[in-house]
Order: sequence, then C-alpha cells, then structure tokens
Amino acid sequence: MTRSVQALAYSRPSALESSGAGRLLGLETSGGLTPAGAEAHPRFFSGFLTSPQIAARGLLAVADVAAARYYQRIRPGSLDPVVTGNGDRLRFESFSGCGGVYARLDVLSEGLDGAETGHGTTNVDVNNPLREALSRMTGSDPLHLRVGPDELAVTTLEGSVVEKKVPLPDRWLRGFAEAQVASAGFDLRAELTGPEAVRFLRSLPRSPGRGAGPLWVVQNGRTLRPTTRPVPGAVCLPGPDRLVALERVLRHAIALRVYGPVPDGVATASAWEVALPGMRLTLTLSPDASRGFSGEGGVLEALATEEAAQDAELVSVLLAWEPRIDLAELGAQAGLSVDRVRAALTRLGTAGRVGYDVADAAYFHRELPYDADRAERHNPRLVAARALVAEGAVVLDGEPATVTSGERRYQVRESGGVLSCTCQWWADYRGRRGPCKHALAVRMARRGAVSGAMSGAAAGAATVGGAR
Repeated sequence: MTRSVQALAYSRPSALESSGAGRLLGLETSGGLTPAGAEAHPRFFSGFLTSPQIAARGLLAVADVAAARYYQRIRPGSLDPVVTGNGDRLRFESFSGCGGVYARLDVLSEGLDGAETGHGTTNVDVNNPLREALSRMTGSDPLHLRVGPDELAVTTLEGSVVEKKVPLPDRWLRGFAEAQVASAGFDLRAELTGPEAVRFLRSLPRSPGRGAGPLWVVQNGRTLRPTTRPVPGAVCLPGPDRLVALERVLRHAIALRVYGPVPDGVATASAWEVALPGMRLTLTLSPDASRGFSGEGGVLEALATEEAAQDAELVSVLLAWEPRIDLAELGAQAGLSVDRVRAALTRLGTAGRVGYDVADAAYFHRELPYDADRAERHNPRLVAARALVAEGAVVLDGEPATVTSGERRYQVRESGGVLSCTCQWWADYRGRRGPCKHALAVRMARRGAVSGAMSGAAAGAATVGGAR
C-alpha cells in the first residue's frame, strides 16, 4: 500500500485553559489554505460557543474516529482532525485509520457567538492532555474558542515547537473522495426524536458480530426496527458498533436522522446524523466494517474523462469557500450543465477540494491540507486502465470492445451509458463498486478516439479553408 509521511507543525499544543473570565479552548492549526493563499498557522475563529459542553463532546467524537480502527483494531489511527471555516460555520472532519468511517461535526452559526468565522482549511492539534481536559468539562460556564494562533503567539514564536509525523496512506485519501460521492446519492430515510434515538442507539450490539450478514433498519412508528433484509425504505447499518462515537453526545440529542440510497439488495454505505443545539454530528459508514471507502470506485468515471478534468479546472476557480454550493448557479457562472458541474465536483472531491453535507443535500468547498492529487495518480484501477490504453490493448472495432490483459481477452459492452465486462470483477460486483479496469480503459479509448476525430476534422477544415 502506497503511503507517505505527513508533517503537521503547530506553534504550540492545543489546550483548554481557565481564567477569571471563564475557559479558553485554544485549537492550534497547522499549514492550510485560505482565500489569501497558503498559511503556516491560519486563524478561522475567535469567539464564544453557545453550547460549550456539547461542542467539547462533539469534538471528542470526531477525534475518537480519527484515532480509531474499526477493523484490525490493534493498529492505531493517524491524522489530527481537519477544520474548515465556511464563513457561517466551522466543520471538523476526520477519517478512521481503517478508512471505513467518516466523521464530521458542523458547528453552525447558531452555535457560534460573537465573532465572524473565517474561510479556509487546516489540521487542528487534538492531543491527549486536551482530550482529557475536554472529557472533564461540566456545566455551562462560558467557553471561548480560538481556532488558530492568537496575536501573542504570532509575535513571539519564531518557529514550530510541536511537530507530528504521521503516515498518510493513499487509500485514506481516496476514502475521503469516495465517502463524498457515496453521500451525494443518499436521501433521508428515517428520523427519530432525541429520546427515541437514545433508546435505539443504546440497544445496538457493542461488539462486531462474526459471520453475520449486514443489519438493516426501517422506520417503524417513532423508532427503528431491525430487519435482516432490505425491505422498501430500509437503511443498511453495516457494523453497528462503528456508531460508538455518537455516544459522546447522546444525552444532548435533539434528533437522529438516517440517510442512505435506495436499497438494491446488497450492503450499502449510510450516514447517521445526530442533531444537537447549534450543531450536527454525522458519521458515514462504509458498506462493511472490513471494507474501507477507498475501493468503492464511485469517482473513477469522472477521473477517466478529459471533459471532467477541463470542467473541474474551470469550476475550481469559481469556488469561494461556500458552505452550500448551488449547482445551478455554479453551472450558470461556468457555462456548464448541472450534470457536468456535478462530474467536475466529483473530480475535485478526489483532491479533497469539496465535501458533501447530507443534511443540506449540497456540496461544500474545502481544501484538504495535503497533496490529495496523489489519490488520483495512484488509484490502482485508474493506473491499470491507463496502462492498457498505452499498450494498445483496447480494440474498439464493433460492439463489444475487446481488451487484452495478460493472456486473456475480455469483452466490454455498453448499454444505457453503463459499461459491463466479462471479467471476474464485474461478475462479483456488477458495477456496485465502480467500473473495472477494462471498462475504464474502453471509456478512455473511446473518448480519445472521439477527441482525435474531432481534432482531425478541425485540422481538415482549416486546410480546406486555407486552400480556398
């Protein structure tokens, strides 16, 4: 598995401090991007939290996921959470070390008091002493939150005094993109009140089952009823023990909302959102505890087309750290259809430049503070497909297309815009985990042939015009 080392440099450790005026939660930032460009220690917020104890527990839940592995648990997690300032809210995001759970705490405008929220994305230091201090928080005393250095730190510190070096696997980067693509296909499937949410979540098994099939739940009156099969309206709950981070905030829950795709008979990803005063905590689960988001293949079609690459380049310059991206408005600005804007955003998602909020049913702009373009360059199926095209392994004459890989030939057919293949990958997943490398290669070859024909026609027209 390809990985690099990510160096996170902080001016000092994050800390929860007490003073005569109350408590101060200082979250130190590492390098990140803002509207002004790259900054070593960007500052996004300095003001009060309206529900300090709940915010502390929500931040701990996000940190819990960042430090956890829900599969092969003996290996630790890796990165500090990521924070994005979107002008009207702060978003804290993390991904589990196993790549199967995505967590996000959205502290909305009603949860922030007394200051304007900046724009940009960076990592924030959540160290063990800070976790212990946040865990001990009680009562509702005022809590001042500072995301980024204060003026004293800027003027007196001459360099980084805290540095963390953590592994950054490519599959972790791809997982961020795939979780966003999966979430964009979700709809609200169920909603419980706070008390019913507490009862349901506390009734779930606390340890992973062995050899059991996926669990499904469906709304039944005011609660959720477990079922062993995907009946209409059901949502998959793959690995219910992976919702454990929600227990941090359960006593403050206003509601539990569950999101998922239309069930098609197989295990799927799902999102579980706890509504809190002035904020939301959401966990998105991969289709299986042993299966991270990185291999789902939802982004591959967008990555295989030059049109999406060009559209993404255009769309990227129009993004302005919006908390909710309006596809129609963005399309009007770019001169693109909504479908092309959506494909462009999918491609930008592979570089960590957009996320998706199921509560708003909208994309949001962020810039993850690492070289996430590497996730595209090192995607195994994408790399293999490009190699097949470069080797001349794709024959497009007639239907189906033929792809020679190793000593075998595979037939790739297209129906209704969907490519199918005679390989084992297609037989196993039937497109549920994205296209196989052979189908991707055919898609690339056909786009290349169309582009070449168009270029040739343009050149021919220019020659004829010149002869005249």
